[in-house]
Amino acid sequence: MKNFYKICLLALLVMAGGCKKFLDVNTSPNAPQQVAANLYLAPMVHWMFSDAAFEGRFIGRYTQNWYLPATSISTWDRQGYDPSSDNGAQTFRDVYWSLGHNLILMMQKAESEKRWDLLGVGYILKAWGWQTLTGIHGEIMIKEAIDPNKTEFAYDTQQFAYEESRRLLTLAIENLKRTDGEVNKTYLAVGDKIYNGDREKWLKYAYGLLALNLNHYSNKGTYDPDAVITAVNNSFASNADDALIPFTNTANDDSNFMGPRRQNFQNYRQTAFIVNLMNGTQFGGVVDPRMSKMLAASPDGQYRGLDINVVNYGALTTAQRPNNIWGYAANISSGVPTTYLFDDKSKFPAMTYSQLQFVKAEAAFKKGDKPTAYDAYKIAVASHIDFVNARNSDNGQMPGQITAIEKSAFLSNVAIVPLLPANLTLSHIMSQKYIAQWGWGHFETWMDLRRYHYTDIDPISTKQVFLGFGVPTSLYGDNGGKTVQRIRPRYNSEYVWNRASLDKIGALATDYHTVPLWITQP
Repeated sequence: MKNFYKICLLALLVMAGGCKKFLDVNTSPNAPQQVAANLYLAPMVHWMFSDAAFEGRFIGRYTQNWYLPATSISTWDRQGYDPSSDNGAQTFRDVYWSLGHNLILMMQKAESEKRWDLLGVGYILKAWGWQTLTGIHGEIMIKEAIDPNKTEFAYDTQQFAYEESRRLLTLAIENLKRTDGEVNKTYLAVGDKIYNGDREKWLKYAYGLLALNLNHYSNKGTYDPDAVITAVNNSFASNADDALIPFTNTANDDSNFMGPRRQNFQNYRQTAFIVNLMNGTQFGGVVDPRMSKMLAASPDGQYRGLDINVVNYGALTTAQRPNNIWGYAANISSGVPTTYLFDDKSKFPAMTYSQLQFVKAEAAFKKGDKPTAYDAYKIAVASHIDFVNARNSDNGQMPGQITAIEKSAFLSNVAIVPLLPANLTLSHIMSQKYIAQWGWGHFETWMDLRRYHYTDIDPISTKQVFLGFGVPTSLYGDNGGKTVQRIRPRYNSEYVWNRASLDKIGALATDYHTVPLWITQP
């Protein structure tokens, strides 16, 4: 055996001069070894836009967008989690793996080639990752992340994550403003299926993400509403700027995650909470014209939502049970007409003009500038009505359009838009923002609910900020009677391979998911 190893060593020494040619057998002419910087972008942007839909299966139940009826109330509907599972960790996976080293390589290439527009988008992706991830999980890995020489990774503070996101957004803005070097709309458009290489729209997106970051500080003494308003003013100017990912529905991976082709939401049903926000229960008897365009009627034609505290459908008859989000009592397949955001070809948003106007309204309200808050609020509600019409036009969906007469009548009703700015309340702003983000804005909606501790009272209206929201009466056992504040880190990377680091931040405790986030505390 010893002589065998000597022969092998001698052979390797003899071959050393021709080693490169020998190894060339592993170079495929059909698989390039060097990838153009713009070719990295498309799959990463796909995940930045699609993660909310994936996580909506779980976070959407914390926020009571919908309920999953079954013979027992599920863990997520009780604000719990699934032990030894990666459920609720899609974004964790994508930030560290789908983006991960790919994003580093893209940004390195873009910088070396002076492609400042592509580099700016890269900074947005990185900032989005840290900002979104800390909002879901709390402490996350940043400084040691994506280090190929490490097998265990230390967690960084939430404060650092927020500050790092702002630093990266500042760099994104600086780069997206540049027109020198190799800035090229056509080159960027190769991987940019959102804005087709339009760096000005990506610049607005960066300001929008910055506005969200700054507004999350609303419970802290350092909160700066003027900075929030300035960021919004530099961001989207109309619905034409909305960040939307399109789908051709020519393949499974190029169809809306929430559509019938993907079969991810066939059993989900809308809650009583969202229905009561739109059927007149919470807003002075005014029926929202968006209700019939966004929500699903029961087979008997009435609009109902499920009680999250009642097993299955409770006492509802078959005709009274809400249809699925596609508008049907039973499952359907691709090609059948559906509704709103839930069609196979519905464009799915990551950020909208309406959402940002609600952010501006809240910031101005907290500043004490009621006229600015009032104007932004009116724009927010009106632009969301237009958004609903646009999404129901993506594939000619069943609900049709809200008419100009219906829109005008709704916006003229003082229960929706008070007659005077002085009568505007946080209940108006945040409850209507909830409606505008229903079905897609899961990350921001959950952050909103936690910032207002789910059931905070509006001091002016003396009603809840989120009208009618109720914490589950039977919380998950590990909660210890506390509401959910975060999702535990991804099980199959962290609890299997990185337990020592988890122990340092207290994440091995069974109630870790109830520990309040730093950003939501004073």
